[in-house]
Amino acid sequence: MEKLEKFQILASCLIITFGLLIASLIFANKISKDENITVTGSASKIVKSDSAKLGFSIRARKANQKESFAYLKTQTPLVIEYLKSKGINEIDIKSMNGYNIYRQNEKGYSTNEIIAYEGSQHIEIKSNDVSKIKRISTDIQNLINKGINIEVYSPEYFYSDLASIKVDLLKEASQDAKQRASSMLSATGANVGKVKSMRMGVFQITPVDSNMVSDMGINDTTSIDKKVTAVANVVFKVK
Repeated sequence: MEKLEKFQILASCLIITFGLLIASLIFANKISKDENITVTGSASKIVKSDSAKLGFSIRARKANQKESFAYLKTQTPLVIEYLKSKGINEIDIKSMNGYNIYRQNEKGYSTNEIIAYEGSQHIEIKSNDVSKIKRISTDIQNLINKGINIEVYSPEYFYSDLASIKVDLLKEASQDAKQRASSMLSATGANVGKVKSMRMGVFQITPVDSNMVSDMGINDTTSIDKKVTAVANVVFKVK
């Protein structure tokens, strides 16, 4: 009985080994018949933003449009003075705009009675000193203490040399695809041949520690340090 059990175990091992060998040969034969292998390669690079933009609005709620705009005209020079004191010279003052505010009835629905006008003056600043823009984005809130009603938006950060970075990354992504193809084929005895076709994937520009991916691509403007990732889908001949 003991010999029979040992024989059964040995036979099982031989069957499994033979099965794996047949599967490997089938895979190698399939690769050879298909003559192609499609691989996706990627490459990334960390870059630091070299320009930034910050937008904010001065707001004034008064009885009507005339009074609201008149008040904004007295507040805007104070903000401009503050910005220049911080070394900001590229200041874009947009046209004033606003809207009527209507009284609500006891059921919470708006009526046709105008009770005030909400005016706003939008301003944008730009600088190649991204650290300065970041500091101003928080410090400018102190103008509220001076009686200026200001709403500050999130700063945006940009990198100007993306075009050349993309070219280099695509080359590296293609090389990565070839290395991946070589690793996949090494177990079959086949080798990577010539490139049959190549398709560039979308670029992902994300914060450094982000794993976000989008089929449409991502263009992050919220972070100073960014990770630029390129993807290349390559079809190789198998030889």
